[in-house]
Amino acid sequence: MSTETAAPELDDEDRKLLTLAKGAMGRAEAKTGAAVRDTDGRTYAAGPVSLAALDLSALQVAVAMAVSSGAPGFEAAVLVGTAEDAGDPGLAALTEVSADAYAVMVAV
Repeated sequence: MSTETAAPELDDEDRKLLTLAKGAMGRAEAKTGAAVRDTDGRTYAAGPVSLAALDLSALQVAVAMAVSSGAPGFEAAVLVGTAEDAGDPGLAALTEVSADAYAVMVAV
């Protein structure tokens, strides 16, 4: 799995993930957003969840949404946030399901 900060070159499919992640971040009025693409080509986007009883990063939520929807595996993830978000705990969940999935971090 690879991660990048700054402005990476993205192909069309990863640019779609970036757009979805930014949209989720905006809707949640959050500092981060994430989107994943499963091996069937379906996409899932999310913002973080921060409740007294539950605290999940945007990437953890996106991975959980995909897994709960029956995603067979992952191809890619895009995480939008700051450089401090590069160690997102959702990366472990992503690679647990698909060791060869890649993640791109886009700092805003």
